[in-house]
Amino acid sequence: MIKNRIREYRAKYDMKQEELANRVGVRRETIGNLEKGKYNPSLVLAWNIAKVFNIAIEDIFTVEN
Repeated sequence: MIKNRIREYRAKYDMKQEELANRVGVRRETIGNLEKGKYNPSLVLAWNIAKVFNIAIEDIFTVEN
């Protein structure tokens, strides 16, 4: 399972789900589902989200067994 820190980074940058979704080219619901762990991002989406926050993918997404 892939865990993420999207909500934490959005709060740090005072960013709503809608804004992040627009910046990475997905629907707001996709961001919500990612944050809840209901959806694993594609590599491209993970890369784009990390790029928005100017961090490495590993800083926001981790794999847990």
